[in-house]
Amino acid sequence: MEMLVQQLINGLVLGSMYALIALGYTMVYGVLNLINFAHGDVLMIGALTGWSILQLLQHWVPEWPGLVKLAIAVLGAVPVCVIVSLLIERIAYRRLRNAPRLAPLITAIGVSILLQTFAMMLWGRDPLPFPQVLPVAPLHVAGGLITPTQILLLVLAFVAMLALTLLVERTRIGRAMRAVAENPRVAALMGVDANRVIMLTFAIGATLAAVAGVMWAANYASAQFAMGFVPGLKAFSAAVLGGIGNIYGAMLGGILLGLIESLGAGYIGDLTAGVLGSHYQDIFAFIVLILVLTLRPSGLMGERVADRS
Repeated sequence: MEMLVQQLINGLVLGSMYALIALGYTMVYGVLNLINFAHGDVLMIGALTGWSILQLLQHWVPEWPGLVKLAIAVLGAVPVCVIVSLLIERIAYRRLRNAPRLAPLITAIGVSILLQTFAMMLWGRDPLPFPQVLPVAPLHVAGGLITPTQILLLVLAFVAMLALTLLVERTRIGRAMRAVAENPRVAALMGVDANRVIMLTFAIGATLAAVAGVMWAANYASAQFAMGFVPGLKAFSAAVLGGIGNIYGAMLGGILLGLIESLGAGYIGDLTAGVLGSHYQDIFAFIVLILVLTLRPSGLMGERVADRS
């Protein structure tokens, strides 16, 4: 029972990070019908920016509370990720909006490689130990263990997803985003600035990626130039699982994928005396992706994106 509780806690933590990243994928796809495969590398930029900020804070104001320093790292990473994401949209994607779908896809892969190379030149290729500014002693919850960093991550993920839901459903900005997603030409005739809405969509996705990146690095105590590739692919799998283009689907898909990975790795580890569990954890996301694309291509919650053809 205690092992099950621990696996559920681990799955919720992992799934919350996947959900934050998947929201960026699904928002951009919902508005542009574009899979932004560079989104995982925006997460990486956020994590390394947070690492740099924490290094400065540890040197200049070591006496400050760890929670304050981590909050400053997150807040500092957000504008950097937003600027990077807006530059990607403006330079790499805007001219390809009406191009065949393969062109922006290849461009996204090229941008991903470019960001990784830039980060490797700036921060180096070796993994960087992420400062542990919060207490590392775990807390006991219903027979399982959870660290203060993981609790903060769950709280931030819940708040971010709730805020995004309210933004999209209850504000004028959200109505404009839904209008552009439905039909950008008609939305423009109604006075909606499609370019501004698309830039805002990229900015919101980058904000979520920055939060996820800093908290991912804080949870695993490490950051490096290639760290966004696998989480990005898994978050894409989560978005497909829930129904890419559907905000609630991205949240559900992220949580489910985290639970599937955690429970699958735990039970396989038990069946194989711990030999295969952790080594084969990464395959579950892609098994899920293959099954969903085969059995239900629209995802669990369908796709709320209009056909623009």
